Amino acid sequence: MADERFDDFTDIEGLLRLPRHAGLAASPSGRLVAVIHQADEHGSRMVPSLWELDPAGEREAQRLTWSAKGESAPRFAPDGSLLFSSARPDPTGTADEDVAAIWRLPEHGEAHVVASAPGGLSLVAVADDGTMLATTEVLAGGTLADDAERRKARTQAKRTAIWHTGMPIRYWDHEVSDVSPRLVLVSPDGDVRELTPGADTLNLLNASADLSPDGERVATTWTTRVAGGETRSAIAVVDVRARRRRVLLRATAAHQWARPRFSPDGAALAVTRLTTSSPTDTTYDFLEIHPLGGGDPVLVDVGDVSVTEYAWADASTLLVAGDLHSRGAVLAVDASTGRVRTLVDDAPHASLAPAADGRSVFALRTDMATPAAPVRIPVRGRGETTAIKAPSRIGALPGRLEWVETDVDGVTVGGWLCTPTAASTKAPAPVMLWIHGGPHGSYNAWSWRWNPWLAVARGYAVLLPDPAMSTGYGHEGLNRGWPRLADVVWRECEQLLDHVLERRTLDGSRTALLGASFGGYMTNWIAGHSDRFDAIVTHAGLWALDQQHATTDAAAQKVRVHGHPDLLPEWYRDYSPHHSASAITTPMLLTHGNRDYRVPVSEAMRMWWDLVSAWPGSPATMPHRFLQLTDENHWVLRPSNAVTWNRAVLGFCDQHVLGGEPLPDALPW
Repeated sequence: MADERFDDFTDIEGLLRLPRHAGLAASPSGRLVAVIHQADEHGSRMVPSLWELDPAGEREAQRLTWSAKGESAPRFAPDGSLLFSSARPDPTGTADEDVAAIWRLPEHGEAHVVASAPGGLSLVAVADDGTMLATTEVLAGGTLADDAERRKARTQAKRTAIWHTGMPIRYWDHEVSDVSPRLVLVSPDGDVRELTPGADTLNLLNASADLSPDGERVATTWTTRVAGGETRSAIAVVDVRARRRRVLLRATAAHQWARPRFSPDGAALAVTRLTTSSPTDTTYDFLEIHPLGGGDPVLVDVGDVSVTEYAWADASTLLVAGDLHSRGAVLAVDASTGRVRTLVDDAPHASLAPAADGRSVFALRTDMATPAAPVRIPVRGRGETTAIKAPSRIGALPGRLEWVETDVDGVTVGGWLCTPTAASTKAPAPVMLWIHGGPHGSYNAWSWRWNPWLAVARGYAVLLPDPAMSTGYGHEGLNRGWPRLADVVWRECEQLLDHVLERRTLDGSRTALLGASFGGYMTNWIAGHSDRFDAIVTHAGLWALDQQHATTDAAAQKVRVHGHPDLLPEWYRDYSPHHSASAITTPMLLTHGNRDYRVPVSEAMRMWWDLVSAWPGSPATMPHRFLQLTDENHWVLRPSNAVTWNRAVLGFCDQHVLGGEPLPDALPW
């Protein structure tokens, strides 16, 4: 597998069946394990498995696990065994069925269950003595002791009601308030002990937690409700022996906290302080290192880097990864002074896994031309990044990748341009403009679904700008265009598009516009403010802001920033796309998942009604289309649905940009 190379980008299903790297874990003894996802036989789901990698980058990877349910969250125990979470069947019949348990795979022998719980167990951290921190869930109002009985009764009675007492009530693609997330301590021999018995349905929702190396303390985010439908997240510390919780870092109206990480000696805690967004300022992240024995925190100045994760190399060095200038960087931070050294700044890196000796760090590196793959980066001394052999099979790309930029009102705006190899002055390529989501995001990494090379293989050039509010350009870049000013973003994208269309190898008379989430909002807004494109594709796009802001799972933040339509009628009139529905003349393809709670499917349904009901001709001539994905959320995660999505999107653009055959009324795939 490792020697094969995929280079046929006209084969959409073949691309989406390639292995995808999703995580790394390094052991004290020098082992390295990766989580790798692959599509199952039918393309119905992605299945994670664990692979042994050679840290030296010499030997081929070896697959360790094979279950149909998959394995995730690998951590190494002090004895060298590999711990992980999985819902695979337990041959002894002792584990709870159909939920994830914690398993142990010794260096020699078969995997076996360490611990299970009715609400499942997801492994979070392992202490030096082998004690494990995990998360589970109990039915609202219950305890770990009575959870199994209460779940059985609920299932038998087919009860599905949820009793809400406040916001939020949804998160991305699932309901909340029916279960209470809990933190539990698991002993090396499998005893499960609840650490947060008083937690309600919100306190530990999507919590970020860590276990001190000595196993005596847990640091976790702790979320509570405040007036106005808002929530605030503090950092709490739980004394493991006494199960006593105290607030270490309080949340206020001005800021909250996230991502606590203990230093290897347990003396310090790295955290992220997040400011509260407002109509004039977006949320800013600040990296801080707090000494737990008292004293002032160390404030880390990361420059333009938008921090995505961090991990301790040793007690004196914190490693930080993040977006930087439409690429990415890994930094080494002196924990006592906050001084920063740049280790690499050529691409985004994720899943930082420091080696035991602290001299190097393993990570998953990606860029616009290559999917995530494991590498080793020197932390101390000189040396180059080393590729680690793993199942990664991307070969030759169907075109060229280059960085382009232009000046827009005194600001340099750039983006990536992917151009087909065959493009020439005699055969200029049609052009797609893609606008990214977020709006705090960046085109700096490989994407398995929004993959420009599929379009390039079809003959299109694809422009991917990083306009106002993109990550990796400091706080000033995040706030330029805030609060989500569509005209500012459009001006920067359009001027960069006009700049590249000066090339005679590109055909400005054949163009398409595509975007998702915030990018979908932008495509919807642009559709009513420009007729320069031949086709527009909008995925999970906001349409009626007065409707979306109050129905999204992030309603508190949306309403706080944008206010009520009665108080800001001009803003809503200028920036809600539905007000310009009558001006839309470009054929549009809407795609949306029914289980999307961030941008509810009601946005697409209302937009679809506005387009169809306003079409003046016969129904047979109506050019707009709607691809509804009934079991997908904000993303398209099922490989088979991703194949359909790509074929529909490219086919729609082929029809309206290239004059190709229209898609049939009933899709064949």
